[in-house]
Amino acid sequence: MKAVHITDFVKSNTDLRVSNIPSPELKDGHVLVNITHSALNHVDLLYAHGLHQNNHGGLVRPPFTLGLEFSGTVASAPKDSHFKPGDEVWGSGVGGFAEQIAVPASSLHRVPGGWSLHDIAGLGAATAPVSYGALVRVANVQKGQTVLIHAAAGGLGVVAVQIARALGAQVIGTVGSEGKAEVVRKLGVLGVVRYDRDGWEKEVLALTDNVGVDSVYDTVGLVQKSIRCLKFGGNVVIAGFAGLGGKMESLTMNRVLLKGAKLLGYRYGESGRRNPKETEDVWKGLNEMLQTGAIKPVIYGTYSGLESIPSALDDLAARKVWGKAVVEVRASGAGASKL
Repeated sequence: MKAVHITDFVKSNTDLRVSNIPSPELKDGHVLVNITHSALNHVDLLYAHGLHQNNHGGLVRPPFTLGLEFSGTVASAPKDSHFKPGDEVWGSGVGGFAEQIAVPASSLHRVPGGWSLHDIAGLGAATAPVSYGALVRVANVQKGQTVLIHAAAGGLGVVAVQIARALGAQVIGTVGSEGKAEVVRKLGVLGVVRYDRDGWEKEVLALTDNVGVDSVYDTVGLVQKSIRCLKFGGNVVIAGFAGLGGKMESLTMNRVLLKGAKLLGYRYGESGRRNPKETEDVWKGLNEMLQTGAIKPVIYGTYSGLESIPSALDDLAARKVWGKAVVEVRASGAGASKL
């Protein structure tokens, strides 16, 4: 089968190649999926370059197939599985940039009614549950609260905005460009702020009549400035550092004390490994929102074929992509069609 297979970490996305490798071996309890669509994830960039904590910890190291998120149809499944050949599914697992993948049944979910394989890939099975878990399980967002979501036009952000609004909260989103601001405005937010401009914290406070927000969802690395935006006793959920380029943030701890702030770290994958029931609960709640139509895909564009992945990842690294970018795995050719 064709796959973007990594034998050594790369220095440039252009070093990535499509190779012919053997189809996955089907282990006990695993389901084989014919992939029709994959989606880009910021973690793909880190994995390809060997910069993720899972690379350093040995969980993901060469040789491996790149890609985390996919949708497709079941090719084969164990007799005792609740999946059968032909079922439309979406899921997550290392190896999504390939024509086939074998994953544990627990990593797969049926495509909800009314969703296409293309659109469900554009939601992201390694993306949507992170935002749900962060806002619902960790921050405990409630109706009537105000939530600040950083990188609100990103893959995690556009889902988080919709989840918070479905919970009855008002949302303020931060973005890095005017084009991305327009994407977020269409999601029905209270306001959009450019975090690439000095003094954006004052704009957030002005939108709350200087009361402050109840919770912050930070995947960028803006904790210190976010604390200034909090109500007394508010939460900052830290789920990533995508904007720091590997340089970790330092905090002036008196600000944490003065605001009575709660700093809450959330690593979805590790939480699931330690407590599988937590993952089940996240997916149960997320699927309920999908079924009711509270969450819709926000798709930047569709790239054709595995051969397009190096240029697609370049676009992601250059912060051109808003929402999610989808790859039609079985399409031929290259390039992207902006939607």
